[in-house]
Amino acid sequence: MPDQDFTNAKKLPPYIFAQINALKYKARSRGEDIIDFGMGNPDQPTPSPIVDKLIETVKNPSTHRYSQSAGLPKLRHAIKDWYLRKYNVDLDQEKEIVTCMGSKEGIAHLSLATLSKDDTVLVQSPTYPIHSYGVVIAGANLQSVPLKDNEDDFLSDIEESILNASKKPKMVIINFPSNPTTQSVSIDFFNKIVKIGKKYDIWIIHDLAYADIVFDGYKAPSILEVEGAKDIAVEFFTLSKSYNMPGWRVGFCCGNSELVQALTKIKSYLDYGTFTPIQVAAIKAINDCDNEVASISSIYESRRNELCDGLNRIGWDVKKPLATMFVWAKIPEKYLKLGSLEFSKLLIEHAQVAVSPGAGFGIDGDEYVRFSLIENEHRIRQAIRGIKNFLSMEI
Repeated sequence: MPDQDFTNAKKLPPYIFAQINALKYKARSRGEDIIDFGMGNPDQPTPSPIVDKLIETVKNPSTHRYSQSAGLPKLRHAIKDWYLRKYNVDLDQEKEIVTCMGSKEGIAHLSLATLSKDDTVLVQSPTYPIHSYGVVIAGANLQSVPLKDNEDDFLSDIEESILNASKKPKMVIINFPSNPTTQSVSIDFFNKIVKIGKKYDIWIIHDLAYADIVFDGYKAPSILEVEGAKDIAVEFFTLSKSYNMPGWRVGFCCGNSELVQALTKIKSYLDYGTFTPIQVAAIKAINDCDNEVASISSIYESRRNELCDGLNRIGWDVKKPLATMFVWAKIPEKYLKLGSLEFSKLLIEHAQVAVSPGAGFGIDGDEYVRFSLIENEHRIRQAIRGIKNFLSMEI
């Protein structure tokens, strides 16, 4: 038998969401209608102009060959224009932009490219798992910094973590608007964290996956809007949510040229780039589909209202998020001691509703569950009825 000391794999905990998925499968195999708010997987089709461009391009045999790992020059030019149009940020498309197979792949490979076992990385908690486990997979040391509702309190905790560390952290990974907590920040937050990064010579990695899924007049800022941010920061974006393109796997990383080039270099050894027709369709999306993005955001806003209003009406107090495709809900008091995994199991069993346990995003999330806004209003109302019946039960 070969050596089975798979060190990196053993560093990763059991995937908590797999337990919920198994329960969903069993319930559905019994014929139960499970309303699924679990995975943040957009349910609407990709806008037709993007699909049409893919079909047109894939018919050209020359696009079937290996693509470019760093991204087609025309795609990087479209990304440059997107940042200039949206944030008034000017980027060098040769040195400060690299495309990724979604932001998840990019963040993981940036960690591999830049971290060693002696490095420490500060990551907000709760957070999307790859922010934490990309660090773990790279063999570096992870230090979680619990999120605070108050921006300045959170920034103070980051600075305190830096000062109290036995060795200065190498980078900070943040994500706003946040998955899973939906927390949003102002441009003032980014001004302050850039100052912290420069003060202590620490890289800042920002995941802007939910830039366009915003409500009530809120506009999600980019860290690259801050003067001098490119000296120490990069930002990731994915087309998955804004353009309903989750399965297409296309995104990008922009900002500091040293970090961008480190990611570009490691990717050149690991992949040949996203399939060329997908990159061409991404150009179409970025250049010509602003109206479709606004429509997609409005769908999520309607679902947010239906879910939050319904939960509040039945006595489960939740806040309406300003952004993202999620609702982050604290577990009702009578079930709080169960923790998020056991509470999520009860929701499947007694309400036929699936959610994501907050503990899957870090121990700081264990008092919460995350609803993904991937069911329509009719299904949301059905879920509210099921949850209402469950909350009135004696268990």
